[in-house]
Amino acid sequence: MEKIVVSACLLGEACRYDGKSKPNSDIIELGKKYELIPICTEVMGGLPIPRLPSERAGDRVLRVDGADVTREYKKGAEASLKIAIENKCALAILKARSPACGSNFIYDGTFTGTLTCGNGVCAELFIKNGIRVIDEEHLKEI
Repeated sequence: MEKIVVSACLLGEACRYDGKSKPNSDIIELGKKYELIPICTEVMGGLPIPRLPSERAGDRVLRVDGADVTREYKKGAEASLKIAIENKCALAILKARSPACGSNFIYDGTFTGTLTCGNGVCAELFIKNGIRVIDEEHLKEI
């Protein structure tokens, strides 16, 4: 059975920054056809649940209080990539607009809800390593 890496929050795991999840029934349903491998790069990078909101500002990831959490995001992205490679995943379904998982558009680092073109730290690493990344809003592309 083909395996897909999926943001754990989309599978119902309460691991988001606010301590909640964002279960997506269409993604959960994919579990009938694919083996879904849950990841939460922020938690894998050592960040707690809940945690202060973060946004990507260029190559850095900053918390709303100004603390730089780039190292944790990179650590989590590398751990996530290792899991994807070990499981021979060619596709990842990651949470839209997240500073870790967002693809194509992420929040711009001003904490004003403004989107900018770009990818989250993990999504960027996956793409650089040949893993296709989509978000929950583009499931029809599977």
